[in-house]
Amino acid sequence: MPRPNQHPTQKPLANLALGAAGVVFGDIGTSPLYAVKEVFGEITIDPPHVLGVLSLIFWSLTLVVTIKYTVFIMRADNKGEGGIMALMALALFETQNKPRRRQFIITLGLLGAALFYGDSIITPAISVLSAAEGLYLVAPQLQLYVVPATVTVLFFLFILQARGTAEVGKLFGPVMCFWFAILALLGVVNVAKEPAVLMAINPYYAAHLLYELGWEGFLIMGAVVLVITGAEALYADMGHFGLKPIRCAWFGLVFPALLCNYFGQGALLLQNPKAIENPFYLLAPQWALYPLLVLATLATVIASQAVISGAFSITRQAIQLGYCPRMTIRHTSGEEMGQVYIPTVNWLLMVAVFIVVLSFQSSSALASAYGIAVTGTMMVTTILAFFVIRALWQWRLATSFMFLAVFLSIDFLFFSANFIKVFSGGWLPLLIGAVLFLIMTTWIKGRGLLTQHMADKKVLFEELEEKLEGHELATVKGSAIYLTRTLHGVPAVLLHNLRHNHVLHENIVVLTIVTTEEPYVEEARRVKIRRFGRDRNFYRVKLYYGFDQSQDVRRALSLSVEEGLGINPKTVSFFVGSEKITFKRNSLLPKWRRPLFLFMVHNSSSAIEFFKIPVEQVVEIGVRIEL
Repeated sequence: MPRPNQHPTQKPLANLALGAAGVVFGDIGTSPLYAVKEVFGEITIDPPHVLGVLSLIFWSLTLVVTIKYTVFIMRADNKGEGGIMALMALALFETQNKPRRRQFIITLGLLGAALFYGDSIITPAISVLSAAEGLYLVAPQLQLYVVPATVTVLFFLFILQARGTAEVGKLFGPVMCFWFAILALLGVVNVAKEPAVLMAINPYYAAHLLYELGWEGFLIMGAVVLVITGAEALYADMGHFGLKPIRCAWFGLVFPALLCNYFGQGALLLQNPKAIENPFYLLAPQWALYPLLVLATLATVIASQAVISGAFSITRQAIQLGYCPRMTIRHTSGEEMGQVYIPTVNWLLMVAVFIVVLSFQSSSALASAYGIAVTGTMMVTTILAFFVIRALWQWRLATSFMFLAVFLSIDFLFFSANFIKVFSGGWLPLLIGAVLFLIMTTWIKGRGLLTQHMADKKVLFEELEEKLEGHELATVKGSAIYLTRTLHGVPAVLLHNLRHNHVLHENIVVLTIVTTEEPYVEEARRVKIRRFGRDRNFYRVKLYYGFDQSQDVRRALSLSVEEGLGINPKTVSFFVGSEKITFKRNSLLPKWRRPLFLFMVHNSSSAIEFFKIPVEQVVEIGVRIEL
């Protein structure tokens, strides 16, 4: 697959655009199922109001998705990668000497990631529910089966995650392209019956509607945001498809199809206001309801799959950057390194989605909860993009603030309109975000204290040699590799082993794995080796990985030998510290955070499994640490 900054030939570009249509636009492509119905929930259906709503929809898609994301935000690629974590890493450029700004940017990034998980829970629930609600139109007596059908579809979706998206993904593009073609066809047929709806392109109708309705018009914006849900996916999935294919798919297929369908629903409402019961399904003739119901269900499953895969990707990036505990990560494709499966995240998401579906039981009830997660993430993206524009793109201050003022105002309008719905469902993504933000900040603070403790207790290699002089130590053949998170000095595991066993190997390697704030590190820059010691062979080895790469110690060890590390990988023993953590009375970690941190430490994935260390070559040594 070509990298995003390359210029693919016409055939690969077409293939990538097809894949982007299937994966990237699944969420925003299923919004027509429920968006228009929610916008007209409280207002009279007449020509001025229909034209006003269509105008709001048109300009929301144009300003937010087309201009903000497709034109501006997607230019901020971190070596081809996109998403909230990649954008945060870019925004951290040149902040090493600016701790307050650095802390502010990291906090923003964590908030955006936490809200993204809220979106990952609500999207499958509202999408599949809205498709299943078509059962009521096909046969009203089937209404009782809407929720069971939704839970069944979602259950199989989560069960299939372990198989990965490599094979299933081949069907995504064609199915979604057919879906967008049907959206456009249904819309065009109805617009042809009422072509006056095309006047809604004029922004006057949007402005007049908001002015006329006043406070009620402000509340409408909380429902209009449903048409732009999924915009964040354009940026998040840029690393898989590239900038050009996503832009081609948006301008060539998705954007026109969505506009046709929304305007078609508006035309239908002008002809038959009672169609507000479900304007999407009523666009189709009666004989087409069954096949449309099946197609809509497939489309919503694909939309859900895209968001779930996004949750796996962002979790993996957070783990690599040290923002959450290690978890078991399985790669589901030998070709695409970005396709991963994280069992813990999958099952937690499944339980959360089931609870949401059984609690809210309808797409209308869930609509209030949906907007806050989406708009909150969009606000974070705009602010982080401002830092990137200033630090990396070096725009003038006035131009940068103009970008921030225009798009942050739009984001804040959507967010505040949704925030009013906190008590009618909007509390859900805020609660999810708060819990996840608490978990991530607790982990970061606890690991920071642990790293500081190690740094305070560190012993330099030169000091170690002096201490070893005059002491009788047994020297054994072979090499010992000690894993440590600290970048300087001798790890506690090595000191612990010397103190109690009085044994030293011929070759001592202190190995640290460093995750950089870029997605990929080439193998040419992977290894740094430094040799210490006059009479003994001490090596300090640092392995550098990007936040979107797997950390494979076995592979890196072979690379280190090629770079001059004088050991035999087959006779190596890995020494890994098993840390037993306790807290002092005056510990800097607040009391209420301590049980949570200990729980995460005890349940995090083993370093042996995570770093792909050969189990038969591992020696674990218990180390007691008091923070």
